[in-house]
Amino acid sequence: MNLIKRRVLFEEVAEIVARMIYSSQLEPGQWIDEMQLCDELGISRTPLREALKVLASDGLVELVPRKGSYVKKISIEELDELFPIVALLEGYCAQLTAENVTDEELVRLRHIHANLEKHAANENIVSYYEENIIFHDALKSISNNSQLERLTLDLSRVIRLARQKQLKLGSRLQHSLQEHRDILNAIADKDGARANLAMSQHIHNQYLALKSKLKESAANEMDQ
Repeated sequence: MNLIKRRVLFEEVAEIVARMIYSSQLEPGQWIDEMQLCDELGISRTPLREALKVLASDGLVELVPRKGSYVKKISIEELDELFPIVALLEGYCAQLTAENVTDEELVRLRHIHANLEKHAANENIVSYYEENIIFHDALKSISNNSQLERLTLDLSRVIRLARQKQLKLGSRLQHSLQEHRDILNAIADKDGARANLAMSQHIHNQYLALKSKLKESAANEMDQ
């Protein structure tokens, strides 16, 4: 008996659309043109609509009756609620990672961080952000706490709607890179408390930069 579960089409479509959202191909608040997207992906409306339902349950899309689907637009109020929770959870992830990391896992983290250094040097924000997700997800996995990993991944899906924007603010990219160095150094030293503090500060700095960026965008919209 073949026990390998074959992925259904709408799950693959949901992943593709999610990547389009995270990479800003679909912007927060943007109406999703289903017909155009079907043409681009070479699929019918049925799997796309099933995929949009999945993304709505993940908090990435809003389904508006008689109007269609829109990319979720995260508000400053939601940031105020979400980021302190994310800082606590990801800080604890970093702490557990520092306490549990093996030599092989540390090599992997250093390799991911080397890619971050390269993308930052090239000022490639999109690639930096994608590698940043890999780094944070690796910490969640190495923490070896399945419930903590599940909770942080669920929150990360929503936070990722806005996280990339903060990297475009002033010198935030270089500051982010230094914060990752601090996190990695603490993990390499197996200093859980320091790793927790470094990650919590990293998330808090993201929050401050992103809040500033959203306020700037709101002010520009009012001026237009």
